[in-house]
Amino acid sequence: MLRLPSFTYLQPSTLAEAVRMKADAGPEGSYVAGGTDLYPNMKRRQQEPRVVVSLMGIRELRGCEMRDAGCLVGPCITLTDLCTHPTIRQHYDTVAHAAELVSTPLLRNMGTLGGNLCLDTRCNYYDQTYEWRKAIDFCMKKDGHICWVAPSSPRCWAVSSSDVAPVMVALGAEFRLVGPNGERVVPAARLYANDGINYLTKQPDEILAAVRLPATDGWDATYHKLRRRDRSTSPCWASPCGFAGTGATSPQRASCWAGSGAGRRRWPKQAPRSRGRTCPTSRSARPRKPRTARRSRSTTRILTSRGGSR
Repeated sequence: MLRLPSFTYLQPSTLAEAVRMKADAGPEGSYVAGGTDLYPNMKRRQQEPRVVVSLMGIRELRGCEMRDAGCLVGPCITLTDLCTHPTIRQHYDTVAHAAELVSTPLLRNMGTLGGNLCLDTRCNYYDQTYEWRKAIDFCMKKDGHICWVAPSSPRCWAVSSSDVAPVMVALGAEFRLVGPNGERVVPAARLYANDGINYLTKQPDEILAAVRLPATDGWDATYHKLRRRDRSTSPCWASPCGFAGTGATSPQRASCWAGSGAGRRRWPKQAPRSRGRTCPTSRSARPRKPRTARRSRSTTRILTSRGGSR
């Protein structure tokens, strides 16, 4: 049985108090909200903070309301509350859809929006017990020097597994960060870096204090998630697309993808092929080209040849 290491648990009631507690703890401190990512990592000794500062008792980090021609969402809202909130479902249904696809209902009841946005990167060589990682001499992300995904690479190739983050990037959301040196607002796309270790531009002492979603202004969007099985697995590839225009027509498009690296990439561009077309709501909405019998016979012949029989 994996057990949590000993640590000091602090419960501030204000944002300023939380920042001060983390500053006093130094590098051995860590913020936590729902804990669905941090606590399993602590059990596997991937992260070993001596002081854990909980953000769940800070009221200003909760809630969701329309403000200044947009929507202001608290990062400590749970994923279950996010995907069932009337404002989110009415104006930002793609965000609700992405939140619904995160893990299982039990973890969505505990996990938060901020936690999913700041989720640690994943790797088959990193997400293992301490003994397993020790047997392979660890890896670059924790206690080692080699990235076993690409042993000759000078960087870590652990990948992002957040569902909500690529949607925020595609929609042009903004994040308010608060730390010892004050506060700043950054676009969602600039919060992430394409590095498995330093995957956030947010400083360790900074808190994600608010998420601002811009006004939709006729935008429509969709979110597609590719995963190994239709259950609680992380995305292998996540791709939201936002379409601008009246209703669902789209003279412009902003797309983003994640899952193949630590960062998220966004392309706002003209999309002449999308003009006049509706935004697909699911993968099954795309027309499929029927497979011909000739193609099937050709594939069968190749496979038979490789098997050594003709």
